[in-house]
Amino acid sequence: MDKPLSLWSRIAQALSALGRGEALSDVFDHLRAPPERSVAFTIAVIALGAKMAKADGQVTRDEVAAFRRIFQIPPGEEANAARVFDMARTDVAGFDAYAAKIARMFGPGAPVLKDVLEGLFFIALADGEYHEGEDAFLHEVARIFGLEECCFRAMRSAFVAEADPDPWAVLELEPGTPLDEVRKAWRAKVREAHPDRAIARGLPKEAVQLAEARVIALNKAWEEIRASQAGA
Repeated sequence: MDKPLSLWSRIAQALSALGRGEALSDVFDHLRAPPERSVAFTIAVIALGAKMAKADGQVTRDEVAAFRRIFQIPPGEEANAARVFDMARTDVAGFDAYAAKIARMFGPGAPVLKDVLEGLFFIALADGEYHEGEDAFLHEVARIFGLEECCFRAMRSAFVAEADPDPWAVLELEPGTPLDEVRKAWRAKVREAHPDRAIARGLPKEAVQLAEARVIALNKAWEEIRASQAGA
């Protein structure tokens, strides 16, 4: 039996299928079935990450290292990942064109789009700073993805270290929500974030640590709210 192609080899195949004159952003028009969705997710995060690098004016080593923490790139596959990054960086299409095509592929508001946005937040914060340009970029991507404002604020609260994350924002709840409702919301979000579900909706197993990190953030928010209400 032939060994299954790696994620990065499938990405190389997707890029080779582009016709003459087609740009990297056109690759999303050729991807449909679930196996290709993990390819689309990876290209989306790398491509939008490359575009976002322009938001703060430079690509730092920390941002490049963040790609490697999100995606486990085996030895010998670095060239395929670098090719996506370089194609996105030189593509004349704006980031909004990429975001719109990704949204159409998965469907506006789809849970996997939260995964993409989360990956972008991870990259944005890799250098320890969160720039105004990055905030505007990510806010617009969230809007194009069809994600609600509360979802964007929840993710920003979980990632931006200006202060301790607001547990209510992380769970996308109004402060003072009854504990039973908080518990239901927390359980639902943990189920949605479970790595198995994340992989089923298109998150590649090479990036499953994003889902694991979200579960940790959700559990921490629940524990903080439960403890505060218990002591009230």
